[in-house]
Amino acid sequence: MFGWEFPPHISGGLGTACYGLTRGLTSLGNMDITFVVPKAFGDEDQQRIRLVGASDVSLGEKDVNYEEYLRKIQYIQVGSNLVPYTTPEEYAILSESNGIEKKELINTRHSGKIDFSTGYGPNLFQDIANYAIVASYIGRDYEHDVIHAHDWLTYPAGIAAKEISGKPLVIHVHATDFDRSGGSVNPGVYDIERRGMHAADKIIAVSNLTRNTIINNYGVDPAKVHTVYNAVEPAKKRRLGQSESRMKEPVVTFLGRVTLQKGPEYFIEAANMVYHKMRNVRFVMAGSGELLARSIHRVSELGIGDRFHFTGFLKGDDVQRMFALSDVYVMPSVSEPFGISPLEAMQSDVPVIISRQSGVSEILKHAIKIDFWDVHAMADAIYGILNYGGLSSYFKKYGRAEVDNLKWEKTAVKVVDIYNEMLKKQA
Repeated sequence: MFGWEFPPHISGGLGTACYGLTRGLTSLGNMDITFVVPKAFGDEDQQRIRLVGASDVSLGEKDVNYEEYLRKIQYIQVGSNLVPYTTPEEYAILSESNGIEKKELINTRHSGKIDFSTGYGPNLFQDIANYAIVASYIGRDYEHDVIHAHDWLTYPAGIAAKEISGKPLVIHVHATDFDRSGGSVNPGVYDIERRGMHAADKIIAVSNLTRNTIINNYGVDPAKVHTVYNAVEPAKKRRLGQSESRMKEPVVTFLGRVTLQKGPEYFIEAANMVYHKMRNVRFVMAGSGELLARSIHRVSELGIGDRFHFTGFLKGDDVQRMFALSDVYVMPSVSEPFGISPLEAMQSDVPVIISRQSGVSEILKHAIKIDFWDVHAMADAIYGILNYGGLSSYFKKYGRAEVDNLKWEKTAVKVVDIYNEMLKKQA
């Protein structure tokens, strides 16, 4: 498996999904997983998998004809500040360097190890290309039956491993650039995505919404695109501390990247409507992204700054702590391939409001579904949950029971079926 991040070093839902899937797969038995990331930190959970950092792989100069390989893969090298997930600190650095164009080429004579940026830095395309070179070594030297590449960042690596080993490739589409950009796709990203989809033997989409995007926008044969829904890791009930249990006012939470894709502006407008109906409520925007500053300014313009809290990016225990404090969770995504966070909220007995433009809405029954742009419906749903105890209790009870049945082991069974189908065709 090729990924770009693995817990605890994550910047979004991709790493969480990879972790859950690997645990689900290994729980089935009779499977060994080598999970490759650009850089390994040493504190990752490796009880069930073998984690390999591409930056730790030594390259021999005479082993691969780089120029021939790169010509076959046809990489496009561009200077770009494209950053799918970013921390506030990374975003500030990128903003300061905006407008500086810099083109880099892969050092095809480099021997030894390649350094990779941590996270999603300004040299992202360079890191992707270097990752593919290392993948060709891994595909040659590591025993494997199937190659599994997660999201567009790793598709060139998956292609490289397939070219070297001849083993079947499945790519896992957690999102497309149509989701991230709102339709204004980056040509370089689109090219990588399209090449990966057409090179793959099978494609896993995290929802029918994503499957349709793959088929209609990338010209892929529907027969090789399979929908396999994500799941959620079992969560233990968190006990609130003394200071936390003193919260007197209800809390409405948005948790996710503060980007166009996630619809933070719609959350703010709905929050303002709720505030003018009931003053004893607090709103939390937990996350970071390029729309954070604009969101803060809008909250200030509306005069509700004393009711709004911006926490920055949360992960791990802080996410669970936030859910434990919340009375309503809202995910107003404009285009959400799946969306694991509502499942995590439901595990914490938090009623959820999700957009119909999300993959997770295809499977959830005990959630309120609204169109992302309908801020009136969003505000009505928030107000109703906060003021009608029976409604809140209903979604808590049946939502928890529903999400407890969404297990990674069930997802893993469907993924293994796809593996076996590929291997049968190769035999």
